[in-house]
Amino acid sequence: MANSPQARKRARQNNRRRELNVGMRSMMRTELKKVLKAMDAGDKAAAQEAFKAAVPTLDRMADKDLLHKNKAARHKSRLNARIHAMA
Repeated sequence: MANSPQARKRARQNNRRRELNVGMRSMMRTELKKVLKAMDAGDKAAAQEAFKAAVPTLDRMADKDLLHKNKAARHKSRLNARIHAMA
């Protein structure tokens, strides 16, 4: 348990940030799942629309250091390649 006032405040801040990060990470995963679901359904137009919505979310998470910039780029690249490969 945190004993000093600084440590108690730091613990409160960490809990608050963790809650925010969990919510943002969940939002990002939901956006990615929407793209994958549209691709699995074979709907290229819906997949492209979902991808357009997911890209800013991935970029935002990378800017906030919830996700490494290269990982965000990798997700975008792979999703885009799969969408373009659809018939």
